[in-house]
Amino acid sequence: MNPSTREKLMGVSVATLCSALYKRGLRNQTIQDVRPLRPRGRNMVGPAFTLRYMPAREDRNPMTVFRNPDHPQRAAIEQCPEGHVMVMDSRKDARAASAGDILITRLMVRGGAGVVTDGGFRDSMSIAQLDIPSYHHRASSPTNLTLHEAIDINVPIGCGDVPVFPGDIVVGDDDSVIVIPAEIADEIADEAVEMTAYEDFVVERVKGGATIIGLYPATDETNLDLFAEWRAANGR
Repeated sequence: MNPSTREKLMGVSVATLCSALYKRGLRNQTIQDVRPLRPRGRNMVGPAFTLRYMPAREDRNPMTVFRNPDHPQRAAIEQCPEGHVMVMDSRKDARAASAGDILITRLMVRGGAGVVTDGGFRDSMSIAQLDIPSYHHRASSPTNLTLHEAIDINVPIGCGDVPVFPGDIVVGDDDSVIVIPAEIADEIADEAVEMTAYEDFVVERVKGGATIIGLYPATDETNLDLFAEWRAANGR
C-alpha cells in the first residue's frame, strides 16, 4: 500500500474512519464483536490477507492433518506477506480457536502487521504480550480442528459480518477494526486526517467551555476562522 496512506491511517481513529466511509454510503465496514487482546496506543494498518474456515467434519480433521505442510492454516501463516494483516473468517464461532501463540509468533516474526479473527485465540494472554496487534472475540482453548476446517487462503471472506477482499486496507485501534475498500483508501485517509484535526480542535474548545452548537458540526463561520488560526498555531 501507499506508505503515505499507511502513515496517515496510523494517526486516525476507527470512529473517524467510520464517519468518512458513511459519507460514501458504506455503513457496514466495522468488524462486529471483535476487540483487541490488549490496548497498544498505536494503530494496526495493512492490506488484508485472508484465511477462511468452514465447519469441520470429524473424518477430515484428525490431529495428523497438521503434519501436512500444505495445510491451509499453516500455509497461510507462511504465505502472509510482510506488512499485511491476516484476517480470519471463523464464522463468528469462538468455541474453538482460530490459532494459538506459536502460529501468531511466527506471523509476527515474518513481519505481519496484525491478525484479526471473528472467533477466538487460544493462548490469548501470551498472544497479547507479543509485539503484533491482535483482535478476536474472546479467548478459546480448544484446537481449531474441533469445529473449524481451514479451507481457503486469500479469497473474499466475511469477518464479523463485514465483507473482506484480499488487499482491502484493515485498520485497528484500541476500540475496534474497520475495513476500507482498497480503491478508496488514499482518499479516505486524506479525509480522516482533516477530520481528526478539526475534532482535536473541537475537543480543545469544548474543554474550554465552548458550546457544541455551531461548532460540531461547523455551521458557524467564526469557528472555521478560529480553526484556521488554531491549525496554523499547532502545525496541523
